[in-house]
Amino acid sequence: MFSEEYLYILALKQCKNIGNSNLRKLIKNIGSAKKVWESSQKNLQSIFGIGKNITRDIGKKEFLIAAEKEIKFCEKHDIKIVSQNEDSYPRQLLNCDDAPVILFCKGNLNSDHNPVSIVGTRKLTSYGKQFIQDLLSELTNTKICTISGLALGADTCVHEESLKNEIPTIAVLAQSLKTIYPSSNKNLAKRILDNNGALISEYTSFDNISRENFLQRNRIIAGFAPHLIVVETAYGGGSMTTVNYANGYNRDVFALPGKITDQYSQGCNQLIAINKAEAIVDIKTLIQNLNITIQPELFPKEEPMIKLDPDKKEHQLILGIITQEKSISLDEIADKTNILHHKLLPILLDLEIYGYIKCLSGRLYQIN
Repeated sequence: MFSEEYLYILALKQCKNIGNSNLRKLIKNIGSAKKVWESSQKNLQSIFGIGKNITRDIGKKEFLIAAEKEIKFCEKHDIKIVSQNEDSYPRQLLNCDDAPVILFCKGNLNSDHNPVSIVGTRKLTSYGKQFIQDLLSELTNTKICTISGLALGADTCVHEESLKNEIPTIAVLAQSLKTIYPSSNKNLAKRILDNNGALISEYTSFDNISRENFLQRNRIIAGFAPHLIVVETAYGGGSMTTVNYANGYNRDVFALPGKITDQYSQGCNQLIAINKAEAIVDIKTLIQNLNITIQPELFPKEEPMIKLDPDKKEHQLILGIITQEKSISLDEIADKTNILHHKLLPILLDLEIYGYIKCLSGRLYQIN
């Protein structure tokens, strides 16, 4: 059963020109959302910064009726309404002036975990995907939860890899919890809920989906955690707006650098160049900067590395080439060495078995 206060907050949210900042100001000065709803226009307009345009719709019956319908919708679909006055409301968001007064939530917000926000391009490359996989595999068994936006590309990879490593993950939606967008992520959304994660939104079931929603969603991702990681983005990518919000909230921002010729590394490189983000040098240093403690394994695995035979010149040559690249394809290795594919593959298999390299999807290789 929802408290009466939620009813009046939902009614006020529908009034034109009442954003989160004005709504918070009204409640703070009058005492409660119900008192705001029942106050005279004159009384409300005596508050500094509150004029006729802001108070015009307050008290209209149709908004209260719509709020009652929304309450029933939430009860029917097991959606929680979380206000800023509750302990379960994300702590970091409370420091943001434009944070939602209420959030709609399904699942577990994991308020006792350390949140880390991770975003990136929808056109994630193998380089960005491998970074996310490596980072989250290192963070297994730590008390963190990841925050992302359930979009295709980087967001999807963050949620998927979090689930794979048993890390709770929270998806911030740009529409109400009534709809999962993109629809291809419906199953992923269900798995997030089934694995101690959450779906959250600031939008009611009768709010329309617009491009502006996605930009507004980014401020919640930026404000939710003390740290933001940007994996890959082009110059004009949506992640750039998330970084702007994070900078405004005094969050620590880390960006994955890449080749200047790679379109989806150019945005990250720019962020680093103009001091809007710190360069990610390696995963170990990044984890230290996130102030996350990794518990040592009780029985650490030994990973012996077999020494290469110095007489096997081709092994040494290929290893040297792979060492110079973040990742390199079979075709590129063949071009650089003039060794045919069928001769290369046994050598690459040896290097992988010996523990020197890793084979990625798409026949890409990198140093282990």
